[in-house]
Amino acid sequence: MNIIVKLIQAIAILTAAIMIGTWFLSEVKKARRQGAPWYAPYLSIPGLLIILFVVILPLMLKIMQ
Repeated sequence: MNIIVKLIQAIAILTAAIMIGTWFLSEVKKARRQGAPWYAPYLSIPGLLIILFVVILPLMLKIMQ
């Protein structure tokens, strides 16, 4: 039973990552069409979420250990 719960958790995390990645890619394409600067997609909501998870999550894990 424990393996099923872990599998569902992994699927949920991967699904969320795919959704945010796709959202970010659409922001990149939109910025290129508009001729925005290279950093414009990183200032959008999915870009900020990605930066938040890349920077804050490892810091939180280090603090919790």
